[in-house]
Amino acid sequence: MFDIKQLYRATSVADALNALQNDPDSELIAGGTDVLIRVREGKMAGASLVSIHELPELTGVHMEDDGTIVIGPCTPFAAITANQIIQTHLPALGAAVDQVGGPQTREAGTIGGNLCNGATSADSAPMTLALNAELVLQSAEGTRIVPSTEFHTGPGRTVRRRDEILTEIRIRPENYQGFGGHYTKYGKRAAMEIATLGCAALVKLEDDKKTVSELRLAYGVAAPTPIRCPQAEAIATGRILNDALLDEIAQAAASQAAPRSSWRASREFRLQLIEELARRTIRAAAKQAGGVC
Repeated sequence: MFDIKQLYRATSVADALNALQNDPDSELIAGGTDVLIRVREGKMAGASLVSIHELPELTGVHMEDDGTIVIGPCTPFAAITANQIIQTHLPALGAAVDQVGGPQTREAGTIGGNLCNGATSADSAPMTLALNAELVLQSAEGTRIVPSTEFHTGPGRTVRRRDEILTEIRIRPENYQGFGGHYTKYGKRAAMEIATLGCAALVKLEDDKKTVSELRLAYGVAAPTPIRCPQAEAIATGRILNDALLDEIAQAAASQAAPRSSWRASREFRLQLIEELARRTIRAAAKQAGGVC
């Protein structure tokens, strides 16, 4: 049984914002795969919930005239993976969210909920970071746009206020065109697993398909929040991608990370994973970019 005080089904974003403003104790719920677990565990006992589940204005994927891809935050993981725009232009993101939980979770869980939950283990977060996604937050007072690199503030915390709704995830064309991408998830089993470590890489190559024009490298569970590794990224620019360069990048990434020990893995093991997943993921991303390495 779920100890819920009341559930209000919003009919629009404006209606949901009004409900949040009228009840200072209310919280948003979309797919419910995270919120309902917290309710069942007693962490949100007696909660008042405002449902934005399946609101048309928050669901779906489309491309704007300038090539910007807009993902509705209430779009389920499975729908993102199956979407033709995602398959054509952002296949690495589609593959990343296809590793969340099991089939039932991917049908119900949403990318917006995965990000707003604030967990460093969120499978959507590293690739969203690597893509320099912009997150649009709306409240009764107005709208603000937050870079994905500034969204997470601590374990289970983001800059989103209780009375704000994530309404769009925006990815500009310069952040995906010409890049190959890959996401690697390490866990103790192949499915239904929370990441022990997640690594996302985007690679853009020069015409020779050997020299790195740009590298983006991001991790989940390598720190209290999902992180980018700018120093490691900078090492690759203008250099031929080979084993020696991959070793440099991997070591730089590990030096920027701050993993902790948990029952899933020790800090020392996660540091090993950070290095090894950097090598494997960057190489796979370069291959997707047509690389010869």
